[in-house]
Amino acid sequence: MGCFQESGNAIMWQEEGEILLAEAYGKECIRVRTSRSLHISDERWNILPADDSQAIVEKSGSSMKLTSGDLSVLVESDGTVSFLKSDGSLLFTEDWEDKRNNMSVLRRARCYKTISSSVFSIDLYLKSSADEDFYGLGGVPDGKLSRKGEEIELVHKNGLCPIPYVISSKGYGFIWNTPAAGRVAFSEKRTHWHADAAEQIDIFVFTGNSPDAINKKLIELTGNPSHMPDWALGFWQSRLRYERQEDVLAVAARYKEQNIPVSAIVIDYFHWPVQGTWEFDRKYWPDPEKMAADLRALGIEPIVSIWPTVDPRSPYFREMRDRNMLLKAENGLPFFFQIMGVESIVDPTHPDARDYWWDVVRKNYVSSGITSFWLDETEPEMRPYDYGNMRMYIGNGLECSNIYAYYYTKAFHDGQIRDGLDNTVNLVRSAWLGSQTTGIILWSGDIPSSFDSLYRQIRVGLNASLSGIPYWTTDIGGFFGGNPADEGFRELLVRWFEFAVFSPVLRLHGKRLPYDKVDKQCDFDSFLPSCGENEIWSFGEEVYGILRKQIELREILRPYIRKTADEAEKEGRPMMRPLFYDYPDDENLKDYSDAYLFGSDIIVSPVAEEGKRECEVYLPEGTEWISIPDMTLFEGGRKYNVSAPLERIPFFLRKNSPSSWLIDEIGGWNE
Repeated sequence: MGCFQESGNAIMWQEEGEILLAEAYGKECIRVRTSRSLHISDERWNILPADDSQAIVEKSGSSMKLTSGDLSVLVESDGTVSFLKSDGSLLFTEDWEDKRNNMSVLRRARCYKTISSSVFSIDLYLKSSADEDFYGLGGVPDGKLSRKGEEIELVHKNGLCPIPYVISSKGYGFIWNTPAAGRVAFSEKRTHWHADAAEQIDIFVFTGNSPDAINKKLIELTGNPSHMPDWALGFWQSRLRYERQEDVLAVAARYKEQNIPVSAIVIDYFHWPVQGTWEFDRKYWPDPEKMAADLRALGIEPIVSIWPTVDPRSPYFREMRDRNMLLKAENGLPFFFQIMGVESIVDPTHPDARDYWWDVVRKNYVSSGITSFWLDETEPEMRPYDYGNMRMYIGNGLECSNIYAYYYTKAFHDGQIRDGLDNTVNLVRSAWLGSQTTGIILWSGDIPSSFDSLYRQIRVGLNASLSGIPYWTTDIGGFFGGNPADEGFRELLVRWFEFAVFSPVLRLHGKRLPYDKVDKQCDFDSFLPSCGENEIWSFGEEVYGILRKQIELREILRPYIRKTADEAEKEGRPMMRPLFYDYPDDENLKDYSDAYLFGSDIIVSPVAEEGKRECEVYLPEGTEWISIPDMTLFEGGRKYNVSAPLERIPFFLRKNSPSSWLIDEIGGWNE
């Protein structure tokens, strides 16, 4: 049996070979750390300092209990940890496999395998109820709302963005506070968290009387989202890729001639001469200053792709290498990526690298009028993914690779703030706890063009939003495989666009057929042909008419979206969220994701099945909903079959809501 020490708002327990510290962290939040090194690290990663940490510590038989508000942690004399509510009801306890008196335990709840003197491969096993669901965990394209029954890699890859936080249907939030590579499995009666390499187990548990209250605690711990500029709430035009300056200006002029509002045009990769120069190739982009000014005169914000890759031919490569601003390889040459050459990668966990990188960007882009960026390759992408071979300034990749994306976006956001660029936003492919404070919109990566992919992305957006990231987007139509001449793809594009109208950011992007024939490994000129066109007129007259009307709908919704974005900034409330978030007492909503809330007053039911022209929609009990645009009144607490013609998806307005003004506006739009 171990021994206890009490110190203020904390309990320390230890026995031979392990130490445990449980402490109050703010109100109704408890942090527990354990280690075999016999040292407890104070590293909080991105968790903010706690204020007003008050707790009651009391002895209960041979155990100790620490209580903060409605939450308690019970540490038994043998080291078993349980979390309870103030009424004594159990939230969860650790899962020991056949713990028998005076005999070896078959499997401990906390397992450590030594890697070095202070780093371990770690496993934590927790009991969960068979009827307990978990939500969140960032952007994982498994096609599910509840994570129950899933095993998920805790590593960042293109299209996979786990954030180690979940909200339980039993009324608590749980943070696995390590950026280490690992995995988590949510089986029927057990949750298993694993870190490949970490100093300690570090968890935060907190409670609230509703999903919204729990979410607010997450935001208190990790920070409020940055401001979303007004211009970012409109329609974004993008494709892989615009080849020349005149191509961008021609697309912008055509939208203007057709009186279609465009908020942003994105200039994708390889507009540069060599990777790691972070500048326009003047051979194809002769006057970016004038281009940016011309676009802004049309009300269009120019956005430029940034990669963290650095080719040895870059003029900055040698200095960045010699000053340790690039990722190192634990074994072999420090080249992690290959496309039109071999590339090293910027290490933004190094403070000097962040400042140096932004200085180059300021000189080459900001001076030309480019102030918002598409920060691509944010994981970073590696070939192959070998986290153990990656050495960052803050540690080995197995220990901390998942926090790379945070420091990448922090480098740009800090630079933008220092330079007074307060009307900016950055599009990113990965995020972590606290990334919402660094001016980001999270995009879900290079994904397939299929109805199955659309179905999955709806759930990706909902779970990313539940993980502290309110500003989220996806490539409309998917990234890979779309043929503008194919009728099946045209239907997919329409349905995806209709869904995106009711997403935080409406962004059209993709690698459309026909694909180019350039051998990117051998052609060392920066010029790469574009793939097929990807503007709203690229898919036939019928699609053009529908998408144009959808952009008009987005414009009508913009005041409502502005209000919703402001709520996200001030309260951390997700812009798109599952119905249970606002209606937690309706048991029918526990794992329901065929419809979702966009803000507080609109329910949307996307169509994610080819040929489907009718939807079954469940509306939450306790209120009435008005179908838009036919103005039919529906009572909550029931399922309904509603029409879903190709030109629109079902959506509903909460009766007597502050947004009732939309009825007349959308009624006019539908005429």
